[in-house]
Amino acid sequence: MYKAFGIINSSGKRIQVDGLEDYRPIGAFSFMGRYRVVDFPISNMSNSDIERIHMYIGNNPRSLTDHLGTGRHYNINSKRGRLQILYSSNTDAHSNYNTDIAAYTENMEFIEQMHHPYVVIAPAYMVYTMNYSELIHTHVESGADITLAYHAVDNARNAYLACDTLNLNRQKGVLSIAANNGTSKNRNIFMDTYVMKTEFFIELVQKAQKASSMYTLADIVNDACFDKDIRGYAHRGFFAPITDFQSYYDANMSLIDFSHATELFHDGWPIYTKTNDSCPTQYFENAHVKNSIVSNGCLIEGTVENSVIGRGVIIKKGAVVKNSIILADVIIGENADVENQVVDKRARITKIKKVISPSDKPGYIRRGDTI
Repeated sequence: MYKAFGIINSSGKRIQVDGLEDYRPIGAFSFMGRYRVVDFPISNMSNSDIERIHMYIGNNPRSLTDHLGTGRHYNINSKRGRLQILYSSNTDAHSNYNTDIAAYTENMEFIEQMHHPYVVIAPAYMVYTMNYSELIHTHVESGADITLAYHAVDNARNAYLACDTLNLNRQKGVLSIAANNGTSKNRNIFMDTYVMKTEFFIELVQKAQKASSMYTLADIVNDACFDKDIRGYAHRGFFAPITDFQSYYDANMSLIDFSHATELFHDGWPIYTKTNDSCPTQYFENAHVKNSIVSNGCLIEGTVENSVIGRGVIIKKGAVVKNSIILADVIIGENADVENQVVDKRARITKIKKVISPSDKPGYIRRGDTI
């Protein structure tokens, strides 16, 4: 067993999820009604026996820090392990200077305190499951300087446009890291997931800082492709980067399909989250629920189809919710018709009876709004 510590970074990637990100970072987004996006990388690390984790947080930190707490709910050993929350002084998510390298440099003293020989770095905006122990083992056995995880897709012309790609040779050596420009359907999407020796990681951060104030870790690793041994590691299973509003909607909706959900959730690989001890959902006599994910604590009198319903949602008599993501503590009033929407926390749809958007362009109801 190779000892490694983990880094999960929610800053540095200049992506924007309109509406939802006004109130919280992507890692704090509700996912499938029960989880937060950040639960997946932390659970991957916890299940892989990585018990020292640095969580980097950028702008709007309150929601994410509240969810993370002490990290005890992630099954991290309280004696040997620790989930440590670290911050960067540059909280402007869209600043060119808000890079992961800047965050690492600012917190270098905490990185240097880690005595683990290896580091695994993962993003806070991607949903997938991966055994990092196998990733580390493959990396060490290969003798590579860096190993990068990737996911092969055949729809890169229209999706993953905010992601980077890996150009690989036949031996899965990484030739370069490049932006997905949508010119080819078959691409190896870079999962922003790295494994390398800790001392080499520190060296790269220092080198990137000297090269450019706007360099990211991906930039300096791309430079290293010319003289270092960098390998690709293929991931299989469910993979969803949350890079814009549409990708968030699509990722949630796709997991309503049980066959897709089984690609993400596996026996013996739990996804941990902060628990909520509320009552089971109550379905009234006139309730009709079909092909949906419904969290606990809800009161449902109306119709729900092909939707994800968060905790504590009230759907009153005669209301119809279709193809929508309803976040926690929302009230859908009597006879309201809600279709193709993402309804943020504590919103109330009571006066306007029809809130319907095109199926290919879902709408958004802001947090706490009364409609």
